[in-house]
Amino acid sequence: MTIAVDIDKSIEKSSWIRKMFEQGALLKARHGADAVFDFSLGNPNLPPPESFQNALETVALQKDSRAHGYMPNTGFPFVREAIAQTLKREQGVDVTADDIVVTCGAAGGLNVVLKSLLNPGEEVLVPRPFFVEYAFYAQNHGGVLKSVQTCRNFDLDIDALESAITPATRVVLINSPNNPTGRIYTASLLGSLGEILGRKSREYGSVIYLVSDEPYRKIVFDGADVPPVFEFYPNSIVVTSHSKDISLPGERIGYIALNPGAEYLDKLRQATALCNRILGFVNAPALMQRILPMIQGATVDVEAYQRKRDILCDALGAAGYSFTKPSGAFYLFPESPIEDDVKFVQALQEELILTVPGSGFGGPGHFRIAFCVDDETISRAIPGFERALKRFC
Repeated sequence: MTIAVDIDKSIEKSSWIRKMFEQGALLKARHGADAVFDFSLGNPNLPPPESFQNALETVALQKDSRAHGYMPNTGFPFVREAIAQTLKREQGVDVTADDIVVTCGAAGGLNVVLKSLLNPGEEVLVPRPFFVEYAFYAQNHGGVLKSVQTCRNFDLDIDALESAITPATRVVLINSPNNPTGRIYTASLLGSLGEILGRKSREYGSVIYLVSDEPYRKIVFDGADVPPVFEFYPNSIVVTSHSKDISLPGERIGYIALNPGAEYLDKLRQATALCNRILGFVNAPALMQRILPMIQGATVDVEAYQRKRDILCDALGAAGYSFTKPSGAFYLFPESPIEDDVKFVQALQEELILTVPGSGFGGPGHFRIAFCVDDETISRAIPGFERALKRFC
């Protein structure tokens, strides 16, 4: 054995998303990029807002001998203060700069949080379907990912979640708007979840944390609202990034926000600051940090994503596909016309359409379409979607 056993096993079950990305590269090389319709990867195709470009130019021209040096592990104080002011309005609680840790994206933030909270063998509960990397993040820190069914429309199944909680449960991890379903969890559901977590924490004599992964918070449609989790449960943590709402996935900039009402707030602050350093992130990129105060509240053109959703949903609905229309994010998670979603995704590949099997997200019998692509790509792919469906119906 030349590599770690756990990593060797992980390679075998590595992300379906990346597998499809690689398959897409082969098809594009064979048929030409314009002939392949790639809906496999959630890589935003919209440009960042103009305010970001202006801020980038402003910061790049600033001359400060320490501008690119180390800063506190939690991030520049003025950056954390700007984020805290935004979160006061968003979450409706008195968030301070001390409750913020600026991180290398949401992925970095989630790893910092799980490193801070998990003891070996403790469980992370996640509603399924879920973003596939969560299982690896839990494994990174000695945890065990345990998925819990959702309702048919992908709402939280509160009874199923309650039944799944055990004395080993340390974290409940939610993602709203959800990847891969686009579902937004309502205030009523979050209130019920908060009540259960409080009761189970008291019953077991150990805090169960609610961690909300929110990179799609601002990508919502039809006037939808994403309720603030801090309002519903004090022992909650928000992790987010600007990869999606400002189209900066390659810049790896995000943050952790701790609920100021948490029972062990001081310990949480110390733990996340330490783990940001010892996991090797050390600090989030200084250049991107200095931009953040200038772009608070900025987003890409969300109406463009809504238009893409509507083009896709209208066409696939007319073709006979079954799905729950997403309220946010930029994914559609239709039902496969056959039980074997991998086989159906392969049939779509024969039409030069790249999607991802729902099995990769813990949602067998479905497949994911990332519609963060050009409108023309969606329109030109529709005949192929229609032909693939007719093969099995």
